[in-house]
Amino acid sequence: MAVLARADGEAIAALLAPLPALPPHEKLRPPETGLVMVRGRAGGDGAPFNLGEMTVTRCAVRLGEAVGHAYVAGRDKRQAELAALLDAALQDPARRGALMDGIIAPLAERQRALRDADARRAAATRVDFLAMQTTR
Repeated sequence: MAVLARADGEAIAALLAPLPALPPHEKLRPPETGLVMVRGRAGGDGAPFNLGEMTVTRCAVRLGEAVGHAYVAGRDKRQAELAALLDAALQDPARRGALMDGIIAPLAERQRALRDADARRAAATRVDFLAMQTTR
């Protein structure tokens, strides 16, 4: 679910298109956007405080007997519905392997590659203060 929550709706739909079609689903809670309060802690372990609000879109669907839920950051209703649909479909052992290989694994790999690229860019700007101190 974390991978689906971080992916955009277009990427999920593009990977879902070549796979066998999923049966029609029933929307238990259609995609809806709202606000949630984000809490923080000073120093990571201090007293909690309200940092601010962020938009979240949620959806719940029924696919056969399985019920899928999704909460995604932002306003992408398509992403929330597809994530909920895939949550329900992944509960079926007959579909799970194909969906993990065809959708979840490629999305996770893309997200890992983006994190690695960001880490490399950040590492390029790193300053070693100990080295600066010994050059005096």
